[in-house]
Amino acid sequence: MWRIFGRRRRLKKPILVPDCHEDGLEMTVLADLSTPIVMGILLGGLYAVIALGLSLVFGVVKEINIAHGDLVILGSYFGYVAMTVVGIDPIVSLIIGIPLLFGIGFGIQKYLLNRAFKISMDATLIIAFGISIILQNVFQLIWTPMSRGLTTSYALESFSTGPISVPLVYLLDFIVAIVVMLFLREFLRRTYLGMAIRAAAQDWRAAHLMGINTNQVFAFTFGIATALAAIAGIFLGLTFPFTPVSGMSFLIIALGVVVLGGLGSITGTFLGGIAFGLAQTLGGHFFGLAAQMLVAYTMVLVVLAVIPRGIFGR
Repeated sequence: MWRIFGRRRRLKKPILVPDCHEDGLEMTVLADLSTPIVMGILLGGLYAVIALGLSLVFGVVKEINIAHGDLVILGSYFGYVAMTVVGIDPIVSLIIGIPLLFGIGFGIQKYLLNRAFKISMDATLIIAFGISIILQNVFQLIWTPMSRGLTTSYALESFSTGPISVPLVYLLDFIVAIVVMLFLREFLRRTYLGMAIRAAAQDWRAAHLMGINTNQVFAFTFGIATALAAIAGIFLGLTFPFTPVSGMSFLIIALGVVVLGGLGSITGTFLGGIAFGLAQTLGGHFFGLAAQMLVAYTMVLVVLAVIPRGIFGR
């Protein structure tokens, strides 16, 4: 028999080489997620501005203002007229738009909704729905059903931070949301009218017995909410195109934000807007653009089932 003799080879210790493929995959995933996360947070600022007026009216007057979305679109059309006819920048036009829409909201509450409030809450809901239909038809008669937008030089610009590219107007939306939220919170805390609004929100009958003119307070509250709608309308028009019937879509979004954050909570509305924006962008990232709103409203439904008053509801 033949036997083959040979030297035994000594096994070398294995060399641990980092898996560059896995690290690269993780970095790619993080880079892919960073854009929808940042975009969702910034977009949530716009949703918070839209929802703040709705939350304020519900927290004080206990009315669900069905016309709120159309009042926001009224602010968008005001900015459109200021830009195309007068030649004023849409943001600068807020100097006129805020007091104008405040007066409109003050008149709606004082001469229409206050009287209906004494009858029943259903009456205020019906009147608000009627105002919504009237506004939509007025928009169509004046501006036609065509889509409009507030196209400015800065609305078309974007900035990049590493792999993330974000439109400049999204950052403006978020900054304005923080400014409006802080201003409204300090106004309600430190001014006499703000304290009267808070007293009427807690118990309007007791506030009336203490000498507060609750009808006037309700009118001021609705006026402030409509002034906030003017701000929201300008930045909505800078961010998205709008039509005469866009108000209903953004009203539904505002309702979702208010439900998430808690009815009547300013901070909760801001955080609810961010949560809604994140759910929308991440839902679109993972499940496609067609499912982004489905994911957002599913989250609203889950929160409503678990915490009926919202995350910061009282």
